[in-house]
Amino acid sequence: MRTDLVSEPGDTSRPNEDFAGVGLPASGQGGCVILLDGVTPPRGGTGCLHSVPWFTARLGGALTELTVSGRDLTLTEILARAVARTADAHADTCDLSHPRTPQATVVLTRWSADTVEHLVLSDSVLLLGAPDGTVTPVLDDRLARLPRSALATDALIDANLRNKEGGFFTAAADPSVAARAVTGTVPRRDVRALAALTDGVGRWTEKFHEGDWAALFDFVAKEGARSLVDRVRELETADREERAFLGRSKTHDDATVVYVEL
Repeated sequence: MRTDLVSEPGDTSRPNEDFAGVGLPASGQGGCVILLDGVTPPRGGTGCLHSVPWFTARLGGALTELTVSGRDLTLTEILARAVARTADAHADTCDLSHPRTPQATVVLTRWSADTVEHLVLSDSVLLLGAPDGTVTPVLDDRLARLPRSALATDALIDANLRNKEGGFFTAAADPSVAARAVTGTVPRRDVRALAALTDGVGRWTEKFHEGDWAALFDFVAKEGARSLVDRVRELETADREERAFLGRSKTHDDATVVYVEL
């Protein structure tokens, strides 16, 4: 098994809000990948005393423990329990009903000798590579399908779309959000390797159009996770002034990629 993981902040003066982990149980019965992209809040209050990195560390730790040890639980159940556990850790001190309470996108995958299970919530990406070279992206594209006019301001997003029907969902403080995730199971024999990406790396495809998801998968498989992140940084820097590709997006985002050959 080959594992390649790189995670770096978009701004070295600020903490990385992503979380990534790989679990390989001593039983030898499989493993898991956990990837979170913490949602950077706008200026102003969030109703919480804690930072986004605090939240992603708590949620990521709970997901890792439950995914490795809870083989009898579905991934949906695991996410629900991890969200509830994390919410309980700060419910007494923070307003968890605030629309900007700390939250994150989620990629969760677990494999055994027979199957590969997956769960994706919001705009991080999971890529499944088959032995014949076919690459299948697992996407929660609800945010991408929203009209740009609906995303004009943070106030509009929070009032009408964030964790609401007709909008998009992230893992925050409500365990029921787990039922909104995109989930599935495929035979282990149909997956040679997989890659999990936060949108800070996914912009290689989605913003800079360097290639489709299959091309990105091949790039990280051949060149490595470090080379993929470095290439994204080069593209961001080149577009810093004209912003032909970046538009209103931040120039550098936290970037995390996990690649695993099963």
